[in-house]
Amino acid sequence: MNTKRGFTLVELLVVIAIIALLMSILMPALTLVRKQARSTLCQTKLKQWCVIFTMYTNDNHGYTPGLGAGNWTMTGTGGWWMNPLRPYYQDPELKLCPAATKPYIEGGMTPYGAWTIGDYFYDIWDVERPVYGSYGPNGWIANAVEEDQTFGWFVEDWTSHWRSFDAQNAGQIPIMLDCFTVDGWPHHTNGPPEYDGQVNDAMTEEMKRFCINRHERAVNASFMDCSVRKVGLKELWTLKWNRIYDVSGPWTIAGDVVPEDWVSEAPWMSQFKDY
Repeated sequence: MNTKRGFTLVELLVVIAIIALLMSILMPALTLVRKQARSTLCQTKLKQWCVIFTMYTNDNHGYTPGLGAGNWTMTGTGGWWMNPLRPYYQDPELKLCPAATKPYIEGGMTPYGAWTIGDYFYDIWDVERPVYGSYGPNGWIANAVEEDQTFGWFVEDWTSHWRSFDAQNAGQIPIMLDCFTVDGWPHHTNGPPEYDGQVNDAMTEEMKRFCINRHERAVNASFMDCSVRKVGLKELWTLKWNRIYDVSGPWTIAGDVVPEDWVSEAPWMSQFKDY
């Protein structure tokens, strides 16, 4: 006599346990794949920003967007760096890293949050929402002129700005990077964040705006030669941010920084790769 036999409770539990084991093995791999995909898409967006800035300079006698009255910031005629660049891109989402899309004002957390400029200035393609993003340009690429000193800029010398992409070692001059806020003017004397997630929105210690742990101890960055790559957080101090920036400054190996310095000043970065 034939009888139908189903799974026993023990067999079902064994199957469930095997599935759970497989999921525990696969989930970290899937998470890593998702992070890598977001990082790749991030680099693709940053490549587009290279093209946008290049098109702008081609149409403006080789110069980058102006500072002060040149629309880089609200100090001048009104606007920010994206204002003069608007004719060259259509999607406001291009300002967002795929890993950092939720604005801080809506609960986003560093380093995966997005900045907003405020209610007073809106994207012309997204009038229901203030200007937002999670990338920021190196402010030193702006086309500063002598008159900008009258605006009270914290820069010591307006000639420190690059002003155009006609520069040596362009592959070491950052254009656009993952950023806590809308832009930044790092100095070689700026120190690192004291803890993971510490940021500085004031006009001092602006390296902290870019030193955010968004892509596995690194940020993504585009450069004047239109290259795009990951930049280790400690490597940020070795980039040529402006014309007088000292790439062998106090927070580089060439500047005699030692592991103990990182332990005392930024312990969360002490085990990161040195440059």
